[in-house]
Amino acid sequence: MQGLTGCWVRVSGIASTRGFVWYLGPTRVSHLDRGGAPEPGSTATHSRGTPVSTYTPKADEIERAWHVVDADGLVLGRLASEVASVLRGKHKPTFTPHIDTGDHVVIVNAAKVVLTGAKESSKNVYDHSGYPGGLRTRTYGKFLADKPEEALRRTIRGMLPRNRLGRQMLKKLKVYSGAEHPHEAQQPQSLALEHTRARTA
Repeated sequence: MQGLTGCWVRVSGIASTRGFVWYLGPTRVSHLDRGGAPEPGSTATHSRGTPVSTYTPKADEIERAWHVVDADGLVLGRLASEVASVLRGKHKPTFTPHIDTGDHVVIVNAAKVVLTGAKESSKNVYDHSGYPGGLRTRTYGKFLADKPEEALRRTIRGMLPRNRLGRQMLKKLKVYSGAEHPHEAQQPQSLALEHTRARTA
């Protein structure tokens, strides 16, 4: 290849070229199945491959299901991470980071979630009134006992994006301290999260 200078560069995910391509700078020579540099006199063609458009779901193409979770005996953090994933839509093949593709989640028996270890007394919740000296500190155990719905909602909110998209996702979350909920008309399907249950010795 007269007048063609470059080097071999490792590229992950290319099995046919042993993970290497011949790099010329701003452009890239087509993948060459050889272990070293191209021989003098050989020809190489520039190729950018077949363009593939990225699928982005439209607003009218998003299908939202309803799920119900019984939080009785489930660990707070493990439950929150799984619910946040469903609210974002990460369980769907159409997941798009900048679009709300998630489902609705109804949580019942929020007052019966558990904390592992000594988090009930060692983990604190902080609130501030905005005025000097307005810091209020509570243990997570007292927070759960006083306002279980708010404690669960606050934990899940911390696992969602910190922007308008995250606030929109949080609107699909319904939390109830008891076993009853007013969403029977939506026919929510039970979401089994047994792997989030507290382990017993």
